[in-house]
Amino acid sequence: MAKEDIREIVKERILVLDGAMGTMIQQYKLEEEDFRKGGFEDHHKSLKGNNDLLSLTQPEIIQEIHRKYYAAGADICETNTFSGTTIAQADYDLESAVYDINYQSAKLAKEVADEFTAKEPNKPRYVAGAIGPTNRTASISPDVNDPAFRAISFDELVEAYSLQVKALIEGGVDLLLVETIFDTLNAKAALYAIDVIQEELKTDLPIMISGTITDASGRTLTGQTTEAFLISISHLPVFSVGLNCALGATELRQYLKIMDEKAPFFVSAHPNAGLPNEFGEYDETPEIMGEQIEEFLKEGLVNIIGGCCGTTPEHIEVIAELVKKYEVRKIKEMA
Repeated sequence: MAKEDIREIVKERILVLDGAMGTMIQQYKLEEEDFRKGGFEDHHKSLKGNNDLLSLTQPEIIQEIHRKYYAAGADICETNTFSGTTIAQADYDLESAVYDINYQSAKLAKEVADEFTAKEPNKPRYVAGAIGPTNRTASISPDVNDPAFRAISFDELVEAYSLQVKALIEGGVDLLLVETIFDTLNAKAALYAIDVIQEELKTDLPIMISGTITDASGRTLTGQTTEAFLISISHLPVFSVGLNCALGATELRQYLKIMDEKAPFFVSAHPNAGLPNEFGEYDETPEIMGEQIEEFLKEGLVNIIGGCCGTTPEHIEVIAELVKKYEVRKIKEMA
């Protein structure tokens, strides 16, 4: 039996996104040899830390993480593909593995989603193909002495994103999530690639967009305000727009209010478990984060809510219980 279209379910209830893949992977304390298993034993570069590769070398771990998030109450899990472009994988000289990384990541998540949907058909589970920002920016120069220099071109980004998107769709994702956007030009390259590949594959998957505010100024790394970011992507027929990463829930709230007031789309948020401490770790417990998230829900700011850095299935479990108490956010009519 076919799953209900998520575009209809989101009108009925607040949906829950999963938490941090990286945070969960760290708990397994994997070493170099764990990243090489099954075909990469002789690779000439160190692979430790290349979490996306684990979809090929440690698939049982990746599925176990998805299973924990779905069991905690997540409606949507992201694929393990945040750095799944040829641009990001070039750091490991693994450009040739990019299609397989994305295809298998989608397939692994889809298998677990289908497993949970079969057990609970009244709560179908979905897979979002995670598309990260890459480690290069098309809008600003990395060289302070040469402001005109760009480390990447729009066309190069489109080419890289096209391969990732094709593999994610062919692997079976239900949605595409362009997330942690610090440069909207990078995101536009991803969105253009999605448009081209969806036309080529004759698909029409919902598209989620999530930007990241990098500091208390309320701007992205490339200087856009929240409203400017929203305006710059509002001509596209996207499913949802939102914010994730960089800030905790408390700090994110004022910018989410702008999204709620201005966005003619569903609104998503997946904040960090607070701000990182001096060791780069996240201290907010599920209960503390839950109290902050509940403010979003009381004010009707979001349609989709989850967690980013530092969040675990325990955080998602608290959030999944909270959303049951609140009405879904209604999209405001634009003047």
